[in-house]
Amino acid sequence: MLGFILAKKGEMKRIFDDKGHSIPVTYLHTKPCYLIDLKKDSNGHLMSVKLGSWAVKTIANPQDGELKKAGIKTPLRFFKEIRIDKKGEFELIEDGKKVGIKIGEVEMFIGDEINPSLFFAVGGMVDVTGTSKGKGFAGVVKRHKFAGGPRTHGQSDRERAPGSIGMGTTPGRVFKGKRMAGRMGGVRSLVKNLPIIESTAEYLVIKGLIPGPKSGLLEVISST
Repeated sequence: MLGFILAKKGEMKRIFDDKGHSIPVTYLHTKPCYLIDLKKDSNGHLMSVKLGSWAVKTIANPQDGELKKAGIKTPLRFFKEIRIDKKGEFELIEDGKKVGIKIGEVEMFIGDEINPSLFFAVGGMVDVTGTSKGKGFAGVVKRHKFAGGPRTHGQSDRERAPGSIGMGTTPGRVFKGKRMAGRMGGVRSLVKNLPIIESTAEYLVIKGLIPGPKSGLLEVISST
C-alpha cells in the first residue's frame, strides 16, 4: 500500500531476533507530521502531497499562513512535497469543505496528523531519502577512491595526486564530469527497499543504515 511520511533520524543500534541474529537498525521519529496540501497538475490530477514536520516555537509569516489555511495550529519547521502519482492506488475525497485522499481503507484530510501505523506494517519495505553528511573539501583518493600514484622512484609528491586530467591536443580541454577533488557529501541520497522492523504511532524502526546526521530530516515512502 502507498505510504508516505516525514521523519527525524534517531539513534542507530543493533537488536537481536528470536534466533539470536544481530540486526542493524535505525529509529525514525515521525511525530509530529501533518498533511498540509494536495498538489494537482493542470488537468486536476493529484501529483504530490505536501507534508509538514518538526514542531518549533516560531515560523515565518508565509508558512504560518499556509498552516492556518490547512487548520494546523502547531508551528512546523519543514515543508516537503512527495510525489505519489506513480507510487500506487489512491483517490481524492471530499467531506463538505474538507479535501483529502483515500489510500486503501485509510482516509485523511488536509490538516490531519499522519502516523506510521496508518501505512507501514512490519515486514513491509520503504525507500528513505535524506541529505548525506557533509565532509568538506576532499581529494580524489577519499572522494572517488583513486589508487594514487607510485610510492617509489622519487615520486614523493604524487602519492595522492589525481594524475593527468586532460590532453594537449584536440579537443585540448578537461571534459565535464571529470572526477576531481572537491566538496564531498552534503547531497541528496536515496536508500531503497529497507525492511520495516517495527511500526508505531510515533516512530519507525528500519533495518539498515540511513543517510544523514542524527536529527536529520528524512522522507519515507513505501517501496514500489
